Amino acid sequence: MFRHQGKKRTAKHNLQIAVVLSFVAGMVNVTGFLFMGKLTTNVTGHFAYFVYDLSVAEFWKGLIYFLYLFAFLLGSFSSGLLIEIANYYQKHNRYLAPTLLECIALLSVWAANTFFIGMLPLDITACILLFAMGLQNAFVTKISNSVVRTTHLTGLFTDLGIELSQLLYVKRNHYETQKPQLKNSVRLRLFIITFFFLGGLVAGYCYAAQQLELNTLLIAVLILLVGLFYDAFRFFYIRNKRHYENHHPRRKHKRTIRRQSPHSH
Repeated sequence: MFRHQGKKRTAKHNLQIAVVLSFVAGMVNVTGFLFMGKLTTNVTGHFAYFVYDLSVAEFWKGLIYFLYLFAFLLGSFSSGLLIEIANYYQKHNRYLAPTLLECIALLSVWAANTFFIGMLPLDITACILLFAMGLQNAFVTKISNSVVRTTHLTGLFTDLGIELSQLLYVKRNHYETQKPQLKNSVRLRLFIITFFFLGGLVAGYCYAAQQLELNTLLIAVLILLVGLFYDAFRFFYIRNKRHYENHHPRRKHKRTIRRQSPHSH
């Protein structure tokens, strides 16, 4: 899920990571909005407010929105930098560091607002959450070869509309060879939208109905850590299985040869 990349990556891998990360993004988005009334998974609206504040000479307010934009950018940059460093040192799991950093960012928001209530300004909290979502959006874009994006839905709905229209004219416009790819792409986008919605629904229920408030972020962190653990477990299991299958027949063959050898007695 996290490890496969390049030609080794399949539609199934993209679907798995899309389900996990879109669910987490939906949880973070709703939790952030309920806690401070700000959207924390994309920057389109913040950019509009930034431009508006500049146009009416509200430079201080504009600076706040600029910090939101910069936090998301910094998260994307940090994620990309960590991946490039891992590529340089040829690490197996290049996406471990960005994912763990996202977990740390979410945990810092939870801890600061749980144990030091009122000490961390809401604007800084928003910046940290935007930084975390910038991290996530960058590494999922990188790992999926720009196929999967999980923190905002505008582009997804645009692509989904285009691909649905192409499916209607598969035969007329001779898209037969592209039909399987189109179906996989439509299914992927529907899954991202669905699990973003479900993540938000679960977060809203936990935050308000169960009164977990910012403790809801702990669920998002747990999901990320379970995803990493599952990926690592599966990797080592398959590697050891292949190692055993490759070497066990050789050992068995060597024992057979020694038994048949006249010098073995």
